[in-house]
Amino acid sequence: QVQLVESGGGLVQPGGSLRLSCAASGNMFSLYDMGWYRQAPGKQRDLVARIIIGGITNYQDPVKGRFTISRDNAKNTVYLQMNSLKPEDTAVYYCNAFHQRFGNYWGQGTQVTVSS
Repeated sequence: QVQLVESGGGLVQPGGSLRLSCAASGNMFSLYDMGWYRQAPGKQRDLVARIIIGGITNYQDPVKGRFTISRDNAKNTVYLQMNSLKPEDTAVYYCNAFHQRFGNYWGQGTQVTVSS
């Protein structure tokens, strides 16, 4: 069982930055593929970025060059650095932990609002 707690969301002006954090419980964090997803009102939840074992990352096109995902296995934490934010980045951001054998887990979400 893994529990995920996101933090770092908030209100930011267009062009601004935010850093989201996701703290995971348990002692097998390094074995999980970690991802950030987002869900805007009335839309489905979509993958934003993912970091797998070994540190390989991938990003969806809308955030490439603006967002950076990273992880600190010693702190059981995954981060999402978001720069040059746009109004269309407004959404609830969810942290996800996946392991083919151990399961799929979600955090409760953190709201990010980009508005002037």
